Parts: sequence; structure tokens; C-alpha cells
Amino acid sequence: MSLATEKLNQQLTPRQLQLLRMIVRFQENHCYSPTLAEMANELNISRSTIFEHIAELRKKDLLSGYTNKARSLKVSSRAFSLLNGLTEQSSSNYVDEPEGIPLSGRVAAGVPFQAIENVESLSLQSCFGTGDDIFALEVKGDSMIDEDIHEGDYVICRRSSVARDGQLVVAIVDDENATLKRFYREKNRVRLQPANDNYQPIYSDNCRIEAVVVGLVRKYNHL
Repeated sequence: MSLATEKLNQQLTPRQLQLLRMIVRFQENHCYSPTLAEMANELNISRSTIFEHIAELRKKDLLSGYTNKARSLKVSSRAFSLLNGLTEQSSSNYVDEPEGIPLSGRVAAGVPFQAIENVESLSLQSCFGTGDDIFALEVKGDSMIDEDIHEGDYVICRRSSVARDGQLVVAIVDDENATLKRFYREKNRVRLQPANDNYQPIYSDNCRIEAVVVGLVRKYNHL
């Protein structure tokens, strides 16, 4: 922000700045300026107070237009410079917050041990990496329920055209249907094995591996 812009900003009250921003935003959305009633309603103050603020903004060469003509207000180039300067300053002072959920330590699932708080950030990126080869899919159906993979869960996948026997994969069968199953090679075909006795294995000689599953995300609303 320039010295002149900073000085001008110091001369504005918070309400005047709020009004100026409101007028600019309204004009951007409607291509014309708001009426006194619309400004008063937006800022929840009286029309007489709005009139006084507009008079002050005129004196500071931030607004122009006819006093008693509806929708005639014009925002000056000086006002745009001021608002742009304030936006740049806000951006430079912004501290990007870490993404993800706070990771505060460890908890025992076996022999208890002393909990030591160690606040970090846990995100899908920190667990599985980033890049075009990592993506998530929402699970539909219950064919893998015996492996505790439920409908509504999200499987984290890594794109791959190959898989080892026993890996959980996303496969395309007969160039049409995608399915989540355990992958096994058999003579002249592959077997896609469900984890639910109500479903039969899928045998195919036309199966294409799209991805291998590397993780699972769940909300425990189905338990």
C-alpha cells in the first residue's frame, strides 16, 4: 500500500469503508449503484446516516454522482486504488493455516503406554502423498463387508495397471463395469474375489487394473 493510500485509509471510519466496499460489490453484481434504502438495509443503519457517510466519501474524492438522483453514485479511481491496496495488504498478512486434522500423538490398541502430546497435522496428503496418481472413490454396495469395507466408506487409490495377487484393486471388467475386489491370477484368467458370501467371485479374461487401494477413510455412522 502506498503512503498516500495508507493515509487516506486512516481518514476513513470503519463504517465508511464498509459502505464503500458495499457499493463496489453491489455495482459489480448489478451494473448500477444501490439506492439509499438498499444501502441502509444492507448495513442495518438509517438512510440519514448513509447520506452523511456518502457526503464524507464525496469530500474524500471516493464517490461522485448526483446527490438526489437514484443509482447515480460512481466509485472513483482513487477509491479503487484504496480498496486494491487494502486487499493486497490483507493477502500479504494472511498466514496459511495447515490443512488436515490435528494429530496429537498416539493411543495404545495393545499394551497401554504413556501418551505424549505431539501436535502435528494429519491429512490425506501426508498419509498417502499427492499427485495425479492418488485419488479417492466412495464405496457402493456390500461385497467387501467381511473385510470391514462398508458402503459410504472412501477407498484411497493409487493408479496402477498392475497388481500383485491378493491386492485390493479397482478393476474394469469387460471394458464396462468397475469393481472393488481382491485380485488373483489364475490360468488364462483372473479372479476378482469379494468378501461377502452372498457374492460369487468374478472370473474374467478381459480385466483391466485401474488402481490399487492404499487406504480407507470412514465415518463410523454405520456402526
